[in-house]
Amino acid sequence: MPLIVWGRDAEKKENNALLCRITRDTKKDLSGLNLTVIPHNLPLNTEYLDLSHNNISRLNSGDLAALSNLCILKFTHNRLEYISPTVFPDNSKIQVLNISYNSLKNIPDLALPQLMILDISSNLYGSYALGNSFKNFLFLRYLALGSPNARSINATDFGPLQDKPLKELSLGDGLGLDSYESGSFTRLQFLEKLTLRMTFCERSQMFHIILKDLDETQVQSLNLIQFLPNFCNVSIDPFVGLKGMRSLTKISFVDTWFNSSVMTKLLLNIFETKLEVLGFFNITYNEDTPEGIVFPGIPGYNQSHNVKAVIFDNVHHYQYTYPKININVTFFSQITYVKFSGTGMNISPCNLISSLPSLEVLDLSNNLLTDHGFWWFGCSYTNVFPALRRLSLRNNKFQDLDFISERTQQMKTLDTLDLSFNSIKLNGPCTWSPQLTSLSLSNNDLGNSIFSNLSPYIRSLNLSKTGITELNQEALSLLPNLTHLFLSSNTIRTLPTNLWAPRLEVLHVDQNNILTMSKQSLGGLRGLKQLKASNNPFSCTCDSYWFVTAFNKSLLLDWPSQYTCNAPSELAGKTLNEYQPSRASCDPGLRAAIAVPLIVVSFAVLGLVFHMFDGAWYLRMLWVWMRVKQRGYQGAKRLSKGAFHYHAFISYSQIDSSWVDSQLVPNLECTNFSLCIHERDFMPGDWIIDNIINCVESSYKTLFVLSRNFVQSEWCNYELFFAHHRALSIKEDSLVFILLEPIPADSLPRKFLRLRTLLQQRTYLEWPEEEGKRRIFWASLKAMLQVADDRIVMKQVAREIAESCPLLSDTD
Repeated sequence: MPLIVWGRDAEKKENNALLCRITRDTKKDLSGLNLTVIPHNLPLNTEYLDLSHNNISRLNSGDLAALSNLCILKFTHNRLEYISPTVFPDNSKIQVLNISYNSLKNIPDLALPQLMILDISSNLYGSYALGNSFKNFLFLRYLALGSPNARSINATDFGPLQDKPLKELSLGDGLGLDSYESGSFTRLQFLEKLTLRMTFCERSQMFHIILKDLDETQVQSLNLIQFLPNFCNVSIDPFVGLKGMRSLTKISFVDTWFNSSVMTKLLLNIFETKLEVLGFFNITYNEDTPEGIVFPGIPGYNQSHNVKAVIFDNVHHYQYTYPKININVTFFSQITYVKFSGTGMNISPCNLISSLPSLEVLDLSNNLLTDHGFWWFGCSYTNVFPALRRLSLRNNKFQDLDFISERTQQMKTLDTLDLSFNSIKLNGPCTWSPQLTSLSLSNNDLGNSIFSNLSPYIRSLNLSKTGITELNQEALSLLPNLTHLFLSSNTIRTLPTNLWAPRLEVLHVDQNNILTMSKQSLGGLRGLKQLKASNNPFSCTCDSYWFVTAFNKSLLLDWPSQYTCNAPSELAGKTLNEYQPSRASCDPGLRAAIAVPLIVVSFAVLGLVFHMFDGAWYLRMLWVWMRVKQRGYQGAKRLSKGAFHYHAFISYSQIDSSWVDSQLVPNLECTNFSLCIHERDFMPGDWIIDNIINCVESSYKTLFVLSRNFVQSEWCNYELFFAHHRALSIKEDSLVFILLEPIPADSLPRKFLRLRTLLQQRTYLEWPEEEGKRRIFWASLKAMLQVADDRIVMKQVAREIAESCPLLSDTD
């Protein structure tokens, strides 16, 4: 955020060109570090350098050589005694130089062609004579000079600035002058404002000469500091020189003693000038006449005066009595602005100020006024502020808001009211004038109920530090015309998600307890142009994602330095702009947009793998295995009896049924072998899986007729799986394999990995093509199907089924 820096007492005028614009990155503050020399490791991009309040006594050549971009140099309150003529050749961009409050014994010659503001006041030089280097100051606008040793002003002192555009001069160090040479100020042809920091007690004639020169120079503003010291004995009129001045429009007195008699003289002389603004700042007032200030007007002079503004800011009363003011207000009918601030007033001079016909602004801040002290019984209120638009009662002792709302309705043109810093509470319902559009109630004890006691016509509302704990849509709906809302320094925790105030342009909610600023909260503020939400305990979580990443930061004041994280602990103290969450981690829509395709792709990949590796078959086998385990536990008692109904269960492909029917069954059953064949022995009506399980369990052995047709048969696969599982469960060799045709083990599908292993580890019988070999084949087969001793079988059956291996691990 740029800083616009002006010299001391220099005014910011609308038509003036801006001076240096300094960013925080180019500002270097080294004040109050007890330095004795200028450090040489300063950043090269430094534009603003503050070395005030140190102990540096000399500025030598080369001290600032590296700072070619230096624009503003503040060097006050050091012990500076010497400045080298060659210290600034590399600092041609300096526009502001403040070397006041040092020990320079001469006004230095400075080679600074771009200089606009120069303050060398409060030093120890003995003369105001300017050197020849001032002839080169083509842009100098403001100059401050002052030394306790310089007690005279000569006509040649300001000669080097005769044709230069100097507009403002501050002169003096609080002491009086011994001499002033007529015509000295006339050398400054473009001078508009003069500040004299010197006393003129008993030097009225000298002041008269100065005023004459200023009128010739056409100075518009005169600021007199310490014009009269305390208890100054004014024997002659010091203000007679004001009469007839043509250009002077503003005169101010600062840190000055005033008697009522001196004040009367001032007013009488001002009446014959074109002055428009009369100001008194931090003055001490002594009433030395029994009538106080008396201004009956000038006999035969019927016109009103030009004065438009009268300011009394901080008045110290020498006596503990009310000042007496006797003024005919008809002579000041053009006054539009009156300020009586810090005067100790507890009863307003209502009959005086309320009768001013043109008064638009009345400032009675920083006094001791109460409800009945401002609206007191001594006021007639026949003509109550006929033109008053703005009233400030800030920092007084007002208490009753409903009383104030009722009385301000008498002020028919009032549109702005400042009641901040009082002791105001709600004692009853309030009714306001519809003309009142701006109201400040900050720093009062009001609470949430204040919203229901305001005018719907309010446009600007200040409720900072008023004890408000929540802001809701119901409260805002009572203020449909609101454009500016200030809620700083309350205890608001959240902004409602349904906040709707389309006319609101400025919102301040800084120094509250707000954790997050959501899109839902600010989305209804479509006309928002400025937001101040600094110094809240922000939670740097995804709840703050939108505010950190998407909210328009140009609307924020104090961003980013005053926006810090309070939680979580690892981010505490860091600024919000350092919290940079990823969009994927905080945006639900984006997370869904990413997650859905990933899930779809994952399922697609799993589906592909599932299909490629016969996942459906494995799932069916798993289900069958679960049923087998269940039946195994249920049939443990039956198995322990060792009773088998068949010698063998024959598992074969339906395509190979002709070989089974013509060869296998006749050759075995003719020798009293009992065989279980699914076509003949399965129980009608039972589920085929249950039939397979029952037949395998009821058979001593399971005989597999292997062929290429077998591995293509789904039911054969089930029979192989269950028979193998049973063989493992009862720890016996109950599997017999017959190969009708060669089947290479590595040619079997992946789901027959167990069959591959079995064919590699176990002996199997191959059906021979030669007739002579078939007798051996039948003999071997019959021997393998013979039933063993029941005791041996029972011993094997008794082994726990739980020792069997899971299906999927067997088939990996």
